[in-house]
This record gives sequence, C-alpha cells and structure tokens, in this order.
Amino acid sequence: MNRPRHAGLRWHMRRSLFLAPTALFLAGCSAPPAQQSTTTATYFDSSSRDDILSGGVKMIPVETPRRTFHVWTKRVGNNPKIKVLLLHGGPGATHEYFEAFDSYFPKVGIEYYYYDQLGSAYSDQPDAPELWDLPRFVEEVEQVRKALQLDQSNFYLLGQSWGGI
Repeated sequence: MNRPRHAGLRWHMRRSLFLAPTALFLAGCSAPPAQQSTTTATYFDSSSRDDILSGGVKMIPVETPRRTFHVWTKRVGNNPKIKVLLLHGGPGATHEYFEAFDSYFPKVGIEYYYYDQLGSAYSDQPDAPELWDLPRFVEEVEQVRKALQLDQSNFYLLGQSWGGI
C-alpha cells in the first residue's frame, strides 16, 4: 500500500493539537497538595450526593425548540473548588475517549463530569436535523452547567474539537 509520506505527519499533528491544550489545561489545574482541599476519603464519598444510587449518573433535561430531551452526565469525585465539564467532539461523538482522565484527575482531587451531548451515546437521539445548530448546542451546555450547579467559583470547561468550539 502506497501511503503519502505526509499521512503520518498529519496524524501526529492532529494528536498534538489535542494533547498540547490538554497538557496545558492539566498543568494549570494541578495545585500543590497543600492547596488541594480533598482527601481520598472525601473525594470518593458520595453519601450526601443525590446521585449516589446511580454511581454519579444524571439525566439532565434540556429544553429545545422542538421539546424537552435528556442528556447523560456522570460525575466522578467530589471537590468544591475544582470541577471540570468535559465536552467531546463530534457532533455525534461520545464521552468515552475522555475516560483517559480516570488515570489522572482522581489522583489530584479534580471532580469531573462526563457528558454526552444530545444525539450522542447515552443521551436522547432525536431525529430532528434543525437541532444540529451551534447556538442550540451552546444553550444546551449552559443548561447542563446550571443543572450540575457549576459556577464561576469552581468550574472549568474542557472541550475538544466540536466541544471546543
């Protein structure tokens, strides 16, 4: 098979475009242990959370011009000061490639949320092309942010590809 020489370079560039911003984000979020306010025991304690019986999963209602749909989210950990909402690519991709953060975020006490946007994976799958609109997706993220009680004092947004727009 004859593959153009630059095909491998394109793959490495795309990979770097994802990994470089992610590394910068992680470097900015990790604080020295003295500044981290969570311990392993409190980080994994969900006893006071309303999502304890679902393992951190919540279906969030999202109002659209068509009707109300539901999107899937999953919380991992507890940290009142550092919470990250992960926005996947697509549209139509899933949260699954963000599961790599399971090997980093818990170690540094970052609370984070997986989220499948409308039309993706565990979220509702409407057959409504008019909903595939950038302002509507932005409004969806805002509704999810509010439902998860994420605010300017504790909230970071990490988007990749479509989720970064």
